[in-house]
Amino acid sequence: MPHYTDLTGLAGIASLIAAWVLRLPRVKRLPKRHLAMLVAAVLIVSLIPFNGLPLAAYVRGMVGDLSITTMVLLWAALLQPCHAATERGQRDRLLMLIAATALVFYPMTLGMSLYDPYRMGYGNAVFVAFVLLIASVAWLLRYSLIALCLTLATLAWALGWYESTNLWDYLLDPLVAVYALGALLRLGINKHRVFGAKSNRQRLSVD
Repeated sequence: MPHYTDLTGLAGIASLIAAWVLRLPRVKRLPKRHLAMLVAAVLIVSLIPFNGLPLAAYVRGMVGDLSITTMVLLWAALLQPCHAATERGQRDRLLMLIAATALVFYPMTLGMSLYDPYRMGYGNAVFVAFVLLIASVAWLLRYSLIALCLTLATLAWALGWYESTNLWDYLLDPLVAVYALGALLRLGINKHRVFGAKSNRQRLSVD
């Protein structure tokens, strides 16, 4: 019987595969009902054993377990066909927080600083209180997606849901960090193009 940690890990990878399928160009144009059916089918197929292990297990062996933050983002994407789409602004604010944290956290953890912030994740009361404080402030500011991620990650860590006993592994992982940085870079490029197009139209109208 698989441990609940393994079940969560496999479910996370299956969700990742399904979210990737949803981003395929032709898939995006499908009716919402068909998208929901496709998501369900991909989740099931990803968890069916093949040569003793499901596809999700092979992928999990390469990328490891996903953070709670990644899981929330994945399910926000998967629930879009069911009319439960996450507000774009909420998602962008969460990605900004992830990107800012990653830009500080990973360089320091990899030895570019005399202090390793990863050590704080091993039950440091001040760090846990700080995370919950940010979650509370986010909730008061109606940044519900940020509050949800931080609260669920802290709760899962307190319950010992993953094999890791470090809170950082529940909050952040390299996959979501790279995705957040890439998404914000793409957002910045798109805004720059829109701003440039508006400037050109204004210049032409003046001429």
